[in-house]
Amino acid sequence: MKNKFILILLSFLVYSCTKRQDVSLNFLDEYILKDSLSFNNSIIGGLSGVDYSKGYYYFVIDDAKTPRFLKAKINIQKNKIQSIDFKKVVYLKDSTTPFYKDYVLDLESIFIDEETQQVNFVSEGSIKRLKSPSVFTTDSLGNFIHNYKIPDYFVPNSIVKLKHNGVFEGSSKSIDHKGFWVAMESPLLVDGDEPTLKKTSSPVRITYFDKEKKQATKQYAYQLESISKPPKGNINLNGVTSILEFKKNNFLIVERAYQSGYGVYGNTLRIFHASIDDKSTNVLEIESLKKTKYTPINKRLLLDFNDIKSQLTESIIDNIEGITFGPKLENGNQSLLLITDDNFQAYGRQINQFILLEIQN
Repeated sequence: MKNKFILILLSFLVYSCTKRQDVSLNFLDEYILKDSLSFNNSIIGGLSGVDYSKGYYYFVIDDAKTPRFLKAKINIQKNKIQSIDFKKVVYLKDSTTPFYKDYVLDLESIFIDEETQQVNFVSEGSIKRLKSPSVFTTDSLGNFIHNYKIPDYFVPNSIVKLKHNGVFEGSSKSIDHKGFWVAMESPLLVDGDEPTLKKTSSPVRITYFDKEKKQATKQYAYQLESISKPPKGNINLNGVTSILEFKKNNFLIVERAYQSGYGVYGNTLRIFHASIDDKSTNVLEIESLKKTKYTPINKRLLLDFNDIKSQLTESIIDNIEGITFGPKLENGNQSLLLITDDNFQAYGRQINQFILLEIQN
C-alpha cells in the first residue's frame, strides 16, 4: 500500500511538472535595422508595437506629433531574418471627426482585425494634461471609425490615480477573435506600488474588451517582478511592455526594467507565461486593489534575456516593446517577432533590434 501511494504521488508530481513546462521559448536570430532609416519621408524609429496579419507585419510608431503606422514584409528563411521590406506608411489624419484633436495619440500598440482588416490602436494619452488613454479603430488608410468605452478609473481627473506614461501599453487579439486584451505598463496608484529592489505588491491590470459590445467585460491582475540590478542612477522602473495570447487564457508577457546609469545596458528583459484559471479574480469592478483581497493570475519565467545576451549585438538588450506571432517555421513551430523602440535616439544610443524566437511545445 505504501509503495502504491508513493507511485501515485510520483506520477502526480511528474504530471504537474509536465503541465507547468508545456511551452518554452528558443532564440533564433537578431536583425538590426539601420539607425534613422527613412521610408517615404518617414523616419523609421520609435517602433512601440507590432502585429502580423495575412503575411504582413504592422508597426506602430510612437510619435505623438505625427502618429502613423508601417506595413512591411519580413523575409524569414532557415530560422533567420533575411530582410525587412517596408511597403507603406499610413498617417492618422481625419478631418471629419474631432477624435484625433481631442485625444493625445501616444500610440503604444497595434493589432489588425482578421475579419475586417481594420486597424486598432492603444494610446497612453497624456495623464499630465488630463488626456485620457484610449483604444480605437481606423480603416487601412487611418480614417477614424470608433473608439471603445474604458472603465472610469482609467480616465484622468483631479483625483490622481494614474501614473503618467504608465497606462495602456500592450495589446493582443484574443484567440477566438471575439475581442482583445489590453495591458497596463504600471500599477494604478490606488492598486499598488512601483516595483523596487524589495518585494512589493505591484499589480497591473489586464483588461478584455468585447468587439461587439465595444467595452471592457473582464479584467485580471498581474503581479510585476522586483528590480534585479543595483541602482546606479535616479531612474529604476519595471513594467509590462507587451502581451500576446497564445492559447485561451494563456499569455506571453514581456516585462522590461530600465535603470539609468548603465548606458546601453540599462534594460532587463524577461518573458513570462501567465495564465488565468478558476481561482483568478475578475477585478473589473474593483476600483482599488489595495483595499480588496484578490487572486492574481499565475505566472512563471520563460526567458531571461540575460541568458541570451551573448548572442545579441554587443550584448545589448534594448527597449523591447512589441511581440507578435509570425509565420510557421520550417519545423512546424510557431515563430515570434519582438521589436524595440529606439525612442528616435532621443535619450542616447539605442538600436532598432528585431528578435526572432520560436515557441516549443
